[in-house]
Amino acid sequence: MHHLKAVIEYSGRNFAAYIENLRNVISVGDTIDETKKNLKDAVDFYIESSKLDGDEIPEELKGEYDILLKMDVKSFLTFYSGIFTKSALERLTGINQKQLWHYAKGKSVPRRKQVQKIEDALHRLGRELNSLTF
Repeated sequence: MHHLKAVIEYSGRNFAAYIENLRNVISVGDTIDETKKNLKDAVDFYIESSKLDGDEIPEELKGEYDILLKMDVKSFLTFYSGIFTKSALERLTGINQKQLWHYAKGKSVPRRKQVQKIEDALHRLGRELNSLTF
């Protein structure tokens, strides 16, 4: 199975996404799930159109594929603001709330080290939640 990397960004009104290394495969949606579904539809359309036109289909689109999302920190903080408070994120990441607020509002862009702290904390939380049973 091939993994397609999709970049997803919040535009202020909706989400836009595109597949890295594939030109003209884009989508939009009101939610991340809708945008991802629309992006899968766009990839499928790209494959079918390429077949009909006799164009070469990229190797990563031959056979099964899944879409992995890559999101910038600002989009993440905006979209998940109703789920993760800045206080909770501070506890998870060790990054103070004021700095997180600056990232969310676009007043500053996090350094790679800060991005990695956020990503590591979220993955750690995901593993913890995934191991729970009730």
